[in-house]
Amino acid sequence: MSNPSIISVSNLQKHFKVYKHHRGTLGALRNLFTRVATVVRAVDGISFSIRTGELVGYIGPNGAGKSTTLKILTGLLVPSGGKVNIDGRVPWQARRAHVAHIGAVFGQRTTLWWDLPVIESLDLLQYIYQIPPSTFQHNLDEFRELLELEPFLNTPVRSLSLGQRMRADICAALMHNPPLLFLDEPTIGLDVVAKERIRQFILHINRERNTTVILTTHDLSDVEKLCERVMIIDHGKLLFDGQLDTLRTRFGGKRELVVDMAEVYADVTIDGATVVEQQDARVTYQFERDTITASELIGKLSTRYRIRDLMVREPDIENTIRRIYEERLLENVSI
Repeated sequence: MSNPSIISVSNLQKHFKVYKHHRGTLGALRNLFTRVATVVRAVDGISFSIRTGELVGYIGPNGAGKSTTLKILTGLLVPSGGKVNIDGRVPWQARRAHVAHIGAVFGQRTTLWWDLPVIESLDLLQYIYQIPPSTFQHNLDEFRELLELEPFLNTPVRSLSLGQRMRADICAALMHNPPLLFLDEPTIGLDVVAKERIRQFILHINRERNTTVILTTHDLSDVEKLCERVMIIDHGKLLFDGQLDTLRTRFGGKRELVVDMAEVYADVTIDGATVVEQQDARVTYQFERDTITASELIGKLSTRYRIRDLMVREPDIENTIRRIYEERLLENVSI
């Protein structure tokens, strides 16, 4: 039995008026008396639902409408049209009840008190959310270990590195046990070690606590390592909603097979694949997934050559997404 939906969005819209600005002295006068506005459709009629316990990547280029969508779902913005139901609530109509049941981390913006040590910010959040002492202590002990908070718990937030502050913000967003977590660029600007620590923590709370997570990011390795389902938005429209593997299969382009031959062969060509690189006994083949399967290609190679080792390489997700954006592959595809 599948989990029930925790988020239901229908025909969501958010439009902004942007007024044309004229420069110079005469332009300033024109700005006073002539107001020409352009309507920007930041979110343009998108619909989707998310089940309890899902970890969904919500991706798109800058200005696509990702952050606007999240701000509506968290209750920060009122939409221009459409319906949103999150666990029985309309976010902008029941803000107080809504924020008590969600966690949110918005990139470079901290929810902690700038001049207070991290632990005192967490104490204030305990009071604000009325978290029972036993729950607060249990979460603090668990997050302290998983996020390695101990070295800077008593350090003022203003003195933290970006990676430390991000870990503290994620901890703060989860202290009251929200069933739903919104993450907007949680690994932006972080080094490799800090990124991996945060990714492992996100996986932990999703799997162990069944916390539903919506993740927006420009770092597609976040999506590749964390999400099975992705939604792609561009110019306010939802262009794709499905499994990451489906996206790769439909739009990933060519796959590669790297083969270590038992010896160096003069002719390593094979029907159904193209040799793109040969270094001594190592040969890299490129092949279309619709033309030949990896197992068929391996079978052909093994009948002609002695093979020591081989590896199938899937298209890089970043290249796949870039190809989708640049070639506008999803514009006429129904989701």
